[in-house]
Amino acid sequence: MKQIQKTMFFKKYRIHDLIYRCHTVKLSTLFSLIIGLNSCSDFVEVEPPKNLLISETVFSDPATVESALANIFYKIREQGSMLSGRSGLTTLMGIYSDELDYYGFDTNNSELFHHNVTASNAVLLSWWNRAYNLIYAANDIITGVEISNELSAENKARYKGQALFIRAYIHSLLASLYGNIPYITSTNYLENNSVNRLSVAEVYKYIISDLTTAVDLLENVNITGERVLPSQDVALALLSRIYLYVENWEMAESMATQLIGKYNLESNISKVFLKESPETIWQLKPGDSPKNTHEANQFIIQVVPGQQFALTDSLLNAFEPGDLRFSNWIDSATSIDGTITLKYAYKYKAYITESQSLEYSIVFRLAEQYLIRAEARVHLEDLSGAQKDLNMIRNRAGLSNTTANSMNNLLKAIFQERRVELFAEHSQRWFDLKRSGNAGPILSLMKPNWQETDVLLPIPESELVINPNLLPQNLGY
Repeated sequence: MKQIQKTMFFKKYRIHDLIYRCHTVKLSTLFSLIIGLNSCSDFVEVEPPKNLLISETVFSDPATVESALANIFYKIREQGSMLSGRSGLTTLMGIYSDELDYYGFDTNNSELFHHNVTASNAVLLSWWNRAYNLIYAANDIITGVEISNELSAENKARYKGQALFIRAYIHSLLASLYGNIPYITSTNYLENNSVNRLSVAEVYKYIISDLTTAVDLLENVNITGERVLPSQDVALALLSRIYLYVENWEMAESMATQLIGKYNLESNISKVFLKESPETIWQLKPGDSPKNTHEANQFIIQVVPGQQFALTDSLLNAFEPGDLRFSNWIDSATSIDGTITLKYAYKYKAYITESQSLEYSIVFRLAEQYLIRAEARVHLEDLSGAQKDLNMIRNRAGLSNTTANSMNNLLKAIFQERRVELFAEHSQRWFDLKRSGNAGPILSLMKPNWQETDVLLPIPESELVINPNLLPQNLGY
């Protein structure tokens, strides 16, 4: 009844999209030319310039290579990638799952919210193309660093390790969304225009290989300060997640344990998402400074009506009484006439127009590693160890120790804890629903158009036309 009431209320109004201003990166003149040329080329359609990035000039100077990497991170955060902004996974897979309600009028977003997605959806095409452009840029750096005779061995290890991490991470997101995908390791446009899709199992093998190499290469790289660059710990964080996904419980526990031994949970729940948080493993720094997060700008409701996203009743009802995360990570806004109150994600509290950067967008943090290890330990029949890890997260949130003491009950408790700890964070909820087999049983009750084939998104229609080797299309589309 409450959802129907909300819907009727918002039909009275037209909600206008916020307009984002494009930002530019201050790079060297040479690298600006490189990026300008590359950004005009579709990854799968045309040959990139031959090849400015792989040149003695670029890869003889560490500063220029670092500019190339900086441009990748800038694009990840600022230019409509899957990892940030209004078109990122946090918002759009949030409305695809059971975290967020959508009140806007964008056709592509509405398709995701109502589960009537088509293969011509512009968001999905944007994710696909931007992801493979980032992968191409990472491959460019890997190739250039490998052939460089001027860079020191230390710098070559650092740059290659970071680029391998980027390649692995972006592929991991694509596989979680689209299923079988190409794993691109080349900058040869002829090869890339005719690649075949690999099974998800094969993709994960490549990801694990890239991350294992990255961990070795970044072993002696000392990255301190704001934790905005991929380090060995960042590669370990993703590796632990991937091992969890492929059900290699021993390795998932091992990777998570290494990180748990290095970091500390932020004891004050209200400070977890500040840029100085001790539990942050990797975060994305704003492209312009001072500036705060897209998450705050996207989620904080200034006026009702006028928002696009709000937390679902389903998520709100998942919190236990007295959970400090509910009181600290969720806020509300009420319409002028007082008839409608909506709650929104308030993990990031500094609005984007603040005068200084108080928060960066966190991608990996320690709490996830405790929950990864807890889940792995259950499958390894270390139930007491799993309980201890789970209680670390619960106690920090002001909750008592878990009462779950069997394998099945502990797994349920861990997935419940992941839901309330990791909500509105890079589609973690959707990935959990999918891998646990609960997407259908849960979403079919909320989404009238739900079909079992919705566990995968369609390969963009235009990509299938360009490269028929990507056929067949995912079932249901």
